[in-house]
Amino acid sequence: MTPRTARARPALLLMLGWVALLWVLEGVDALSGNALDAFGIQPRDPAELVDVVPAAFLHFGFDHLAANTLPLLVLGFVAALRSGIRRFLAAALLIIVVSGLGVWLTAAQHSNTAGASGVVFGLFGYLLVRGFIERKVLDIGIGVGVAVVYGSILWGALPTASGISWQGHLFGLVGGVLAAVVLRERGRAAQPTGAVVGPVS
Repeated sequence: MTPRTARARPALLLMLGWVALLWVLEGVDALSGNALDAFGIQPRDPAELVDVVPAAFLHFGFDHLAANTLPLLVLGFVAALRSGIRRFLAAALLIIVVSGLGVWLTAAQHSNTAGASGVVFGLFGYLLVRGFIERKVLDIGIGVGVAVVYGSILWGALPTASGISWQGHLFGLVGGVLAAVVLRERGRAAQPTGAVVGPVS
């Protein structure tokens, strides 16, 4: 197994497992008469804060889930491949929390919000800016490619359509940029190469 394959395989398995979990949960939701919809986020109710994370794994129907599946799989795989599994999971958790709290704070009263689209927007933002923050040419190129392929989703972060949680999209995007900043690779301190300079007398 080459080093490249060794990095790609766990990233792919992680995202396939993630997507499979979403489909299993939606199947359970459908069979239970949409009982899992209760774990969506209803704004400004303190009791709903516990649903911030679960809501990112639930959907309102298979059409809703299908729309999120491919971009989640693609963006998640690229992010996990380039960041490593541990840093990717930290970024995903930060995105989920920021997106969910943003929905909880700003969504319309009596609404119920769930879905992985906040994560999709967050991963988009993460990949978009990560290369520039870490000054890596390859990741800058990936960010440009992501912008070309998925840039049109940015319209979803604006309040242009009813029934769509632009708040979850917008705060997911914010969470992704924040994750790129907070979880950036720090440069290692330069090590001495031989000569040692003593105190000046």
